[in-house]
Amino acid sequence: MPAPGLPARLSVAIVTYRCDAALLERALRSLARASARARRDQQLRDEVALHIIDNGPADSRAALGRALAAWDAAQGKLTLHSGHGNVGYGRGNNLVLASLGSDAHLVMNPDVELDEGALGAALGSLARHPSVGLVAPAVNGDDGSCQFLCKRYPSVWVLFLRGFAPSAVRKRFEPALAHYEMRDVIGERFVERVPLASGCFMVVRTALFKRLGGFDPRFFMYFEDYDLSMRVGREAAIAYVPEARIVHHGGEAARKGLRHVAWFVASAWRFFRRHGWKLA
Repeated sequence: MPAPGLPARLSVAIVTYRCDAALLERALRSLARASARARRDQQLRDEVALHIIDNGPADSRAALGRALAAWDAAQGKLTLHSGHGNVGYGRGNNLVLASLGSDAHLVMNPDVELDEGALGAALGSLARHPSVGLVAPAVNGDDGSCQFLCKRYPSVWVLFLRGFAPSAVRKRFEPALAHYEMRDVIGERFVERVPLASGCFMVVRTALFKRLGGFDPRFFMYFEDYDLSMRVGREAAIAYVPEARIVHHGGEAARKGLRHVAWFVASAWRFFRRHGWKLA
């Protein structure tokens, strides 16, 4: 990062796979608005370096191209990376790692929308808090409800409850889920020590991200963000910044079919083997 008080250079990576074109358009328009606001507030300098990494097949490229037209070229250069196939979320993000020359790097999903002040709030927090290496936002769903995406270290039991248990069972064990989702601390105040952040939107110091080698490509999908959080946490703090607000349109693995369930289970197994098992 530049010296405190000076604007930062920002790069952004969005990995897509047969994405909803309308959602991606909304994401890009909101990113452009937030970029313009951050520049006006002197939190951002230069143009944003936006990277779209498309893991999808060639027959989905036309719809993607129409969605990319929503990007405001005045806010920065858009580079499309395609033709490499479905290499997974982490490996896809890492395709641009070597080329990053920014101070801060935003990893975001194509199904999020940024509040106009989100980027400025995130970059400002990095500038004011040298100990912070990664910023997590305040997240709402489509209906305006809070999504508690900052987490404490999970147990196998709590992951089963949250992802696959019937609602009646989840209700019975609500205190365990609330503890995992940090509902006792996540709200309207800055929280500097967050164990795990969501990869749907994370702003990380680029030098730290590159030093860590980005995401572990062995996680094809799911838990690559938790793994990165654990590695970031050994060198810097992860901060929840309530002024960095986004809307997330995503869903749970259990609602996406058996293939996603299989990826979720395989990635959970790898995460616990690497960072330590916690059964309950």
